[in-house]
Amino acid sequence: MERRQVLAAGLLAAAARGAHGAHACAPLSAAQFGSRTPKDDGRLLRQSVARWCLNSMPIEQAIDLAKSVRLDGIELLDPADIQKVRAAKLACPVANGPTTIADGLNRLEHHDDIMKRAENLFPQISEAGAPLAIVFAGDRRGLDDANGLQNCVIGLKRLLPIASKSNLGVVMELLNSRVDHKDHMGDRTAWGLQLCEAVGDHRFGLLFDIYHMQIMEGDVIRTIQKAAPWILHYHTAGVPGRGPLDTKQELYYPAIMQAIAATGYRGFIGHEFMPNKDSKAELRTAIAACTGNP
Repeated sequence: MERRQVLAAGLLAAAARGAHGAHACAPLSAAQFGSRTPKDDGRLLRQSVARWCLNSMPIEQAIDLAKSVRLDGIELLDPADIQKVRAAKLACPVANGPTTIADGLNRLEHHDDIMKRAENLFPQISEAGAPLAIVFAGDRRGLDDANGLQNCVIGLKRLLPIASKSNLGVVMELLNSRVDHKDHMGDRTAWGLQLCEAVGDHRFGLLFDIYHMQIMEGDVIRTIQKAAPWILHYHTAGVPGRGPLDTKQELYYPAIMQAIAATGYRGFIGHEFMPNKDSKAELRTAIAACTGNP
């Protein structure tokens, strides 16, 4: 197993331990690395939902909804809500991190403030029980991609030792710059892979958002197969429109999830679609489409 997959398995095992009360700051041992066994219902891939997609309801209601449809977690949370989710025996696979989408690591002038926020935030995330924190490249604003990438490398090499102190991994989500995030720099898988290679740290990888990369690139399954060693987390949504994973959108998620499972990934799939009418029914449909089973 490639070392990034080893890391992902170990960090996500920490998330699973967190959902059952173990302390997330405990070192990741060799026994916790490797593929995880399927769930009791046979799912190969565990599933969570992004908190912001359920912002119309309080966190307590979101927890009840997640448990009612047998999701494994809620993600993109701040420390206080991570604690609430953990208390409900759910995981938080990825926490909100120290950057914003627009003001990310691609500009040196942002780095000092990002590091200050990380010094305060990362211990809280770890104590609350999440294994990964999310970061973003930031908008271009006239900056070319090569210089922005190098600035991200510099920033991540400062950020990752801070994460390591709290036993956290860091993921950068790639976003589409055609529809939702005009001018965003981290908008291509190839750019993200260059970044991973340049950083060369096993605690850093990509959050591969299938929705965003379908809009930018297409060819999702082949891209996942090539990028898999660097992917620590996945997001879903229907294309076009970021809607539910129904028959009205262009991606066939069962085949995508089978391809993900075939890479050896046994982490979380985070649903990041906007519910249309019935959140419970739409989440159940998404869960059924994303088991990873052949």
